[in-house]
Amino acid sequence: MGLYLVESNLTEVVQSSADLDRKVAELQEQLGKQEAALIELQVAKDFSRSFFIVEAEREEIATQVLKDSSIPIELVKEVRLVGEELEKVKANKDIVNYLVEWNLPEHLTMDQYLERKKKNSVHYEEVPEVQFARTYVCEDMTKCLCFYDAPDQDAVERAREAVHAPIDAITEILKKDQ
Repeated sequence: MGLYLVESNLTEVVQSSADLDRKVAELQEQLGKQEAALIELQVAKDFSRSFFIVEAEREEIATQVLKDSSIPIELVKEVRLVGEELEKVKANKDIVNYLVEWNLPEHLTMDQYLERKKKNSVHYEEVPEVQFARTYVCEDMTKCLCFYDAPDQDAVERAREAVHAPIDAITEILKKDQ
């Protein structure tokens, strides 16, 4: 099974958290019929950006179910989970509130990325108010998504500086109670 990142804009699909919950339940049911699963969905507060992580045998399974549910697809990439075990992500997917996107430099290999991450991650302790949760790295090494639980955007930016990692975009994630 592979993991696939599917990015979308949900502003035309959902208008509230209740709408989102109904759509997620529908997706989980349809993916289950295909022996696939929605691992997590993180959505910007204004629904303008959404990040689906789908576990499926093939990319086409993940994308077709979303298309059949009228979800516009802007980007699809096979990804690798780094920094957390998949089963733990499935159990704790609601503990993040910021997502950082980093467009990886050309010629960076997965091994180089992983070594860099291992070396620099110890510096997160310099910003204790920020909890790093996990990263998804695109297998084609074009970008990664890093998830955090933090009090505010400034804290996330300080954490990224501490680990010497740039930010190409930062999204505040919709919390379940919003």
